[in-house]
Amino acid sequence: MKMSLTTMINAVRKKNPLVHNITNQVVINFTANGLYALGASPVMANAIEEAADMARNADALLLNIGTLTSDQVDAMIEAGRAANDKGIPVIFDPVGVGATPYRNQAASRILNEVKVTMIRGNAGEVSQLAGLEAQVRGVDSSGSFDNQSIARHAQQILGIPVLVTGEKDVITDGKSLFEVSNGTPMLTKVTGTGCLLGAVVAAFLATGEDKVKTATAAVMFYNVAAEKAAQNAEGPGSFQIAFLDALASTTSVDVSADARITHHIVGEG
Repeated sequence: MKMSLTTMINAVRKKNPLVHNITNQVVINFTANGLYALGASPVMANAIEEAADMARNADALLLNIGTLTSDQVDAMIEAGRAANDKGIPVIFDPVGVGATPYRNQAASRILNEVKVTMIRGNAGEVSQLAGLEAQVRGVDSSGSFDNQSIARHAQQILGIPVLVTGEKDVITDGKSLFEVSNGTPMLTKVTGTGCLLGAVVAAFLATGEDKVKTATAAVMFYNVAAEKAAQNAEGPGSFQIAFLDALASTTSVDVSADARITHHIVGEG
């Protein structure tokens, strides 16, 4: 199982997919460098005048509402529609949804007007989208969540494959569910690591047909790289640099050896 998933890493590096990121201002540089380290190519184009054209040139699209504006939401809709027309994957990262009514309205509009391939969010964000109770402060969530239950419920309500991140990351399409137990607390000490994961998932989905397996491969790779980086870091600053290096050096052999995953059959559709 592990090897069938981890071989997707080589496919990403061979294809070098172009990922169009309409993302938040806090993480643009880190996201771009992380994609380059992985072996993908980033492009950031927020202007509504070119968002659709850029999406048509890309292999995947990431929509991240971390620092959203009205113009940016309009650009996301245009880019999303163009991506849908081209048939490339669209990853939606609903950063901070639930914190304000405006953010909730923007998330709802994107889901209503764009065919999203996968949602990546923490337990609080995904709970908000699915109508479950959650407390969100800024872009962080609080409370005690069962990620498996949230992922299953959200997928059923939204009809979209979901990736719920946390101490254990859960990916499901309503039929299969994967739980990845790798990772390090250092990921919570550097801003943008969750946002970068969304971009990495987009890069992987640009190369694979099975959405849930391909996204699981992305999460496995990402978390194993983070564990490698944490071994060489003295704190958050050095971790950030070590993590970029690990994204470049981590191989499918590393992931196969170190990944900790469980697989469940949860339904037939």
